[in-house]
Amino acid sequence: MGLLKTQEITRSSRARIKRLTTSDLVIIDDLMFMAIDRQEANLFFQLINKLYGQTSLIITFNKGPEEWGEILGDPAITTAILDRILHKSEVLALTGDSYRLKHRQTIFGPLQPDIIKTLKSDL
Repeated sequence: MGLLKTQEITRSSRARIKRLTTSDLVIIDDLMFMAIDRQEANLFFQLINKLYGQTSLIITFNKGPEEWGEILGDPAITTAILDRILHKSEVLALTGDSYRLKHRQTIFGPLQPDIIKTLKSDL
C-alpha cells in the first residue's frame, strides 16, 4: 500500500507502478492480511482498475470475498474490486491445515500439538 500512497509523490514509486501496470502477470500475496483504510481501498481499486483486462493476476488471501467489505471498510469499493477481480477468473479455494503452521518451528523446537490447535483457532 505504501507504493500506491506515494505514486503521486516520488518518481521511483511512479516508475514501479508503471512497471506493475505494464506487466503480463502481477502476484499479490496475503492481500487481506490486515484491514486497510478507505483511502488505501480506493488506491487499491485504482490499481485493480488499471490492471483489469490487460494483466493476469494471482491473488492470495485468507479471507473469503464475503469478508472483504468489513476489511476494506467500503461496500461500494469492495463490490467494484471484486467485480473486476472475479470477472473471467478461476478461484481456487484451499482447505485443510496450514502448511506454515504444520511445519513451523519455534526457537525452542517444534510446536506442540496443543499450541498448533490454539493458533489454528485464532485464525
